[in-house]
Amino acid sequence: MVRHCIDEMPLTTGNTLYGASIHADTNALLNELTEAHRPLVVSHGGVRVGTIPTNTCLAVRAALLSGADVVKIDVSSSVDNIFYAFHDGFENEFLGVDRNIQTMTAAEIGDLTYHWQSRPGHRRGVERLTTLLAEFKGRPFVFALDRSWWRWPTLLRVLDGLGMAGQLLLKVPAWEYAAIDRLRQHRTKYPVLAICATLDEVRGLPIHDSEVNVVGVELIAHDEDYPWFDHEVMDQLRRDHLLTWVNSETLTTGIPLFAGYDDEKAVAESPSAAWSRIMDLGVDAVQTELPWLLYHLRSRRIHD
Repeated sequence: MVRHCIDEMPLTTGNTLYGASIHADTNALLNELTEAHRPLVVSHGGVRVGTIPTNTCLAVRAALLSGADVVKIDVSSSVDNIFYAFHDGFENEFLGVDRNIQTMTAAEIGDLTYHWQSRPGHRRGVERLTTLLAEFKGRPFVFALDRSWWRWPTLLRVLDGLGMAGQLLLKVPAWEYAAIDRLRQHRTKYPVLAICATLDEVRGLPIHDSEVNVVGVELIAHDEDYPWFDHEVMDQLRRDHLLTWVNSETLTTGIPLFAGYDDEKAVAESPSAAWSRIMDLGVDAVQTELPWLLYHLRSRRIHD
């Protein structure tokens, strides 16, 4: 049964599962959620359905009501450095304009609407990132912020003003060394999820550097020849206190993010066909656009 209360606080265990012990307080919520629910249900942009656009407060609420533990939000910026919850490149599809949102001023973005979801008396505009995040401050779930690392020189200071470090997880490709170094220099040690496709990328992470709060890795695999299908490799990641995260979104490029175990397979065949293999590997978090299906599969496996 999908949860109906989005304000219920998780049990506090005090155990440090992921990340270095020096960052235990910052990582407490993520660790509590992971200990209580594995794999974590990660909703990609919230639940986009009917009149509800992705990357909006309503989409986040719909995700939580669908059983999500984490909501992934995309980050964009105006030319005058106002941050928005939007995946640039989808302007034509979602907003009916042919300009990239990152070339617009905040005033111009303020005039845009999600043209398929807006209706008389109910305007659906692009939401400011800080407004969306602050709406859920103190709730027992985590936001994963994606497509933000090249904006960190300004964005990190903006996030500091929200006082939500324990509720935010920053995604970054493992090979973006300059961005990771910026986190090393920043006072607030936000939890970091590094995107990795190879063992060398994992080995190059500063997991023993207390100045960078690396808590996990998002594992990319185009087929089952990738090392993540080796239980010994996965066991080593756990010994290194790294949360393992898989993205099951189906890309229109046709490139599989985890060997074809994806959302389309969950619908075309069954949720079990898409995700049981992932769960059997001991993956800690699965990102999906179908959080309610993953939630029900997780619940069924717990009770079987």
